[in-house]
Amino acid sequence: MAAGARTAILGWVQRLGRGCVTGLSGTFRCVSAHVPGTGAFLEKGLVLSSLSLLAIGSYRHAVVYASSKVEDVKEQADYVYGSGETEKLYEFLSQYKDSNDAEILWRLSRASRDLAQLSKTTSDDKKRLVYEARDFAKKALEMNESCWAAHKWYAICLSDVGDYEGMKVKIGNAYIIRDHFQRAIELNPKDATTIHLIGVWCYTFADLPWYQKKIASALFATPPSSTFDEGLKHFEMAEEVDPNFYSKNLLYLGKSFLKLKNNESALLWLHKAKDYPVRTEEEKEVYKEATELLKSLGVKV
Repeated sequence: MAAGARTAILGWVQRLGRGCVTGLSGTFRCVSAHVPGTGAFLEKGLVLSSLSLLAIGSYRHAVVYASSKVEDVKEQADYVYGSGETEKLYEFLSQYKDSNDAEILWRLSRASRDLAQLSKTTSDDKKRLVYEARDFAKKALEMNESCWAAHKWYAICLSDVGDYEGMKVKIGNAYIIRDHFQRAIELNPKDATTIHLIGVWCYTFADLPWYQKKIASALFATPPSSTFDEGLKHFEMAEEVDPNFYSKNLLYLGKSFLKLKNNESALLWLHKAKDYPVRTEEEKEVYKEATELLKSLGVKV
């Protein structure tokens, strides 16, 4: 992925992805969407209430009759999310924007962010939604500090907000973002996406050019820093938790081994990243980058 001053210092979240966040540069969906129990809920074809079905079909008419029970709202929201209906999900959850339930609020935060990432969203709406997403996640944390997903989405949305508040704010928030990811992992060590995100955090700050490190040092006495070994450790942990869960994790494994001069292992993971099924724009980007890196290592692809 192309490096640059804007993306290098905490534009790291923007380098992730839809597929996860067109990825944390487009839309954070598939990987970041992991919610314990959601997969089983969809796979087992759990019988939805008639309201849930209407929420997909005659959505606008059914929404006013939606149950106010938290569990019903969560089930309906997760179903719509799994269907990829970003705008419908946002409209549905917006009814509960005054809720004090953390489980509803973090889902609304995610929905706001997903809507902000749509290409058809105007720049003004995108900015409004980015701040709105952060505020919902923040409120979710205030309601329940032990909600792992609230920590995860607050960290993601805080990074997004940094794009509007300047380099100093972005760097200053870096430790806060990392700490919330770490807290999310403490509360839910089985979420591979959050583990991956910390790995990207580490990789990005390990990969800062010297002049950007100098800028960061001028702004802060102890600017964020890390190592490629630390990033690699998290990418490997994410793979252990959920093998092949995300093409970008495979790519980062390959890139990390390249940085550590282990070309044999790098080739293994870059091949896996290249061969990963391509269904989203982000996965196309991963395929392209993996292919280019393989060619640079003398591999015919």
